[in-house]
Amino acid sequence: MMPTPVIETDPAGGCVSVQAPGRLHLGFMDLNGGLGRCFGSLGLALDGLSTRITARRAPSIQAEGPCAERARDYALRLFQTLGLGGGISLRVEASIPRHAGLGSGTQLALAVGTAIDRLYGLGIGTPRLGALLDRGARSGIGIGAFDSGGFLVDGGRGAGEGGVPPLTVRLPFPAHWRVLLIFHSRIQGLHGSAECAAFGELPLFPAHVSAHLCRVVLMQILPALSHEDLDQFGRGVGVLQRVVGDHFAGAQGGRYASPAVAQALGWLEDQGQYGVGQSSWGPTGFAVIDGEARAAALLHAARRRFAGHRELRFQVVRGRNRGHELEAIGSEGRRAPPAEIRAHC
Repeated sequence: MMPTPVIETDPAGGCVSVQAPGRLHLGFMDLNGGLGRCFGSLGLALDGLSTRITARRAPSIQAEGPCAERARDYALRLFQTLGLGGGISLRVEASIPRHAGLGSGTQLALAVGTAIDRLYGLGIGTPRLGALLDRGARSGIGIGAFDSGGFLVDGGRGAGEGGVPPLTVRLPFPAHWRVLLIFHSRIQGLHGSAECAAFGELPLFPAHVSAHLCRVVLMQILPALSHEDLDQFGRGVGVLQRVVGDHFAGAQGGRYASPAVAQALGWLEDQGQYGVGQSSWGPTGFAVIDGEARAAALLHAARRRFAGHRELRFQVVRGRNRGHELEAIGSEGRRAPPAEIRAHC
């Protein structure tokens, strides 16, 4: 990962725009923790699904737009923790769906934190911002997606460790592969205190199953991704999804949180798609597809097949092999020249 360049504070009246990508969380490798580290996540940054904010320095902390209260809370926490004077005016232009398994909270928190970091010339950087804003408690995928994009694996959390779990693998996602997303408008994935309680009530995860999943990741998923072998990649992701989904079934009512999404995923498997599953606690489902034409055909067929399920929505996106975009805007609304823009950080 390229180091983040040192940035200067923007002049009074200046403004910044931050766009943060959504992400898939594909599951955990080791929920046993017998080697001293627990969790270990796989994930993918997404193009076509993002949170976007604009921000400027202000006398107080204020926010508007979708998820404005949440954005204000993140800003307030950062100002109080760092003892900053002044404030910030935030406008949320677009947001990732909340509690859908796509990283909405982490991406909004990091977007707000990055804007404050830039406007006040703090030079904090993403990992520390994540820690200050209580993001990345179990997974480093959201932090990695924000910083660098791509297909990501983190090394889990060690006993007594603070901060964000370290990224151990970052690979580019094939440009011609596509991801079909399945949204459910009436269900939210577990979050907050309910999520914490669910983790506390999970049964013991067998060590031999963790060992098998780690082998699947190291010897099947990652080599297949490097060789752009979607068949083997999808089969490996399917193993991870089935094992981890069944482990969480008692907390979320089944392998997948939404019966309707589960039905759509089963239909996709019947169409020959192996790389299907649920992102994080869901309810959003996904399928990895080889090529634009195949993705468009499946999108059309899925919309026709599930037309009676009004709560379902389908969208095709790409993987994203770069992180967030940060752009400086002058006091008169002019975009900064390219030399002054830190993009694709």
